Amino acid sequence: MSDQHKYQLDESKLPKAWYNINADMPVPPQPVLHPGTMQPVTPDFLGVLFPMNIIMQEISPDRWIEIPEPIREVYKLWRPTPMYRALRLEKMLDTPAHIYYKYEGVSPVGSHKPNTAVAQAWFNKEAGTKALTTETGAGQWGSALAMACNFFGIDLEVYMVKISYHQKPYRRIIMENFGADVYASPTDRTQYGKSVLAQDPNSPGSLGMAISEAVEVAATSGGTKKYSLGSVLGHVLMHQTVIGLEALEQMEMAGEYPDMVIGCAGGGSNFAGFTFPFLHQNFTNGKKTKVIAVEPASCPTMTRGKYTFDFGDTAAMAPIVKMYTLGHTFVPPGIHAGGLRYHGMSPIVSALVEHGDVEARAVKQLPTFEAAVQFSKAEGIIPAPESAHAIRVAIDEALECKKNGQKKVIAFNLSGHGHFDMMAYEAYHHGKLEDYEYPQAMVDEAMTHLPQVKM
Repeated sequence: MSDQHKYQLDESKLPKAWYNINADMPVPPQPVLHPGTMQPVTPDFLGVLFPMNIIMQEISPDRWIEIPEPIREVYKLWRPTPMYRALRLEKMLDTPAHIYYKYEGVSPVGSHKPNTAVAQAWFNKEAGTKALTTETGAGQWGSALAMACNFFGIDLEVYMVKISYHQKPYRRIIMENFGADVYASPTDRTQYGKSVLAQDPNSPGSLGMAISEAVEVAATSGGTKKYSLGSVLGHVLMHQTVIGLEALEQMEMAGEYPDMVIGCAGGGSNFAGFTFPFLHQNFTNGKKTKVIAVEPASCPTMTRGKYTFDFGDTAAMAPIVKMYTLGHTFVPPGIHAGGLRYHGMSPIVSALVEHGDVEARAVKQLPTFEAAVQFSKAEGIIPAPESAHAIRVAIDEALECKKNGQKKVIAFNLSGHGHFDMMAYEAYHHGKLEDYEYPQAMVDEAMTHLPQVKM
């Protein structure tokens, strides 16, 4: 075990295949249902939204899916990403724990999102897609897909959650810089957007609403546009596993193996990307690493939602999947971790939580920002508010080690930097942020709108 600070792999160690957890799932997959008939969907229905090469990845039983060379070439712009041992944070906390973090903020757009954006843009290009539609919350996903579409010559329309559109103008400008068209959702460009604005002209928007608009545009385009999703679905989570596959090698370089791995979770992509390769070791190699998914208390999908069938979007146009959900009618409070404001959770992550392979925790906004500031003062990186949820639990666990006098190895995914989140940090430093716990009555009310699935 070394006291080295940074573990950097060379390009030759860039993974050549993604890890597909479908091969090792301890529970059988639940069907994906048509939003109208509530019967299992056909590839034809999904083909309206996605190219067939991506649909085949979604249902593939193969453990390893080869990463095409053109995708690896783009990955090399920033991958492999570094892994650090947080020696200064350990010292600040005076903990016997060893804390490691994988840093995805070194990508050109500052987060983990390009790992799947580049893959999706390339597979769409191969399938002959000319234009994509998508949604974005904090703007991380939109900027990643804008960059990827620019690389492969595909047009892009982005429906950005209105509150984020105004809170985070710089991410919008990045998307426009790469040639994307960005609209503040809800818009008057879609039937669904018009219906929302008719009820509430000042709607702050939500990820579920933005998904509905992007899905509607693709579904009504007559095949000229496809839809691209930045989280939740299996192929998205799989593309992200380059993170954890590299991290396994880097932990080997460090001469240690994590007792626990931690990721923040909104839809599940960075969490899965980092932790699934470690779960693979748990499932197939006798390892016993604890896996923790962290969400905000204001959007407590896994910790207070219900594991049931629900629509993936607010307009009830997207397929119905079995997942932890707060109900598709959920409109989140305007917390600053915009990327974690989704009513549902990846069906795969949900199944793993339900089965007991993943532990879910919710943390409040103020302690999360406290952890973010503490981390930046120790390690010099200002984290995205989303990523700070993982930092909060990593610090909590390290302090628990201090209390018990235990040396544990803690690894978490620092999924992005917070350079465009300064308004959130300013609000925190000036006492303008408050803790918000989503009321149980609102959870209960939303559950009355769930689709009546007879399975």
